[in-house]
Amino acid sequence: MTTISFEQFLVDLGKQSLSVLDANIKKSDYVALDLSVTNENLKTVDVSSSEKLGNYIDRHIAMNQAKIAYGGYIETRGIYNRSDYFNDQNPETERNIHLGLDLWIAAETPIYTPLDGEVHSFQNNTNFGDYGPTIILKHTIENVTFYTLYGHLSLTSLNDIQVGQQFKKGDQIATLGDARVNGDYPPHLHFQVIRDMQEYQGDYPGVSSQKDLKFYKENCPDPNLLLQL
Repeated sequence: MTTISFEQFLVDLGKQSLSVLDANIKKSDYVALDLSVTNENLKTVDVSSSEKLGNYIDRHIAMNQAKIAYGGYIETRGIYNRSDYFNDQNPETERNIHLGLDLWIAAETPIYTPLDGEVHSFQNNTNFGDYGPTIILKHTIENVTFYTLYGHLSLTSLNDIQVGQQFKKGDQIATLGDARVNGDYPPHLHFQVIRDMQEYQGDYPGVSSQKDLKFYKENCPDPNLLLQL
């Protein structure tokens, strides 16, 4: 399947009104959020502090009379500069381009699978600035196999889960974690679509360098093709 046809495949799936949060939340309750290096409003925010960044996001949600902020796909961000796990002085190889869709909402919010799937893998990714608890689901629909990644979960989300465990569309798979366990971020879900897992287990790059961006854009298309927010 070509990249274009896979993207159209995701768009067609998204016409089913898919959600990774409570499906009763209206799309009008979501507001777009820009955390890129080009957002002038972030110049006065200490984005290295999960508390101060969280306050900025909460104000953005409240000012827009929304419940959830979302965005971030292929967004170049400064927040990763604080972590040696991502930081690199070479602008070609520094990993600072976000490959998933972030949904900013309170810790302990339930997370649901938007599609039938099974657990591919899971683990707690504990590097500073990493995903923390992470679940990856495998989906096979119309003979097309792909994966969805759910990062920044609560520790309890990993307690009873098993590789191969089956979930139906709309089943709860996890809850969100807080800054103590989620890599030190304000609570949010990192949701990513992956075509080829490349032998990764319980983890997959969610941030790219400029050098590798072409590959990752093809392997990790925009998750909003599915959610259509």
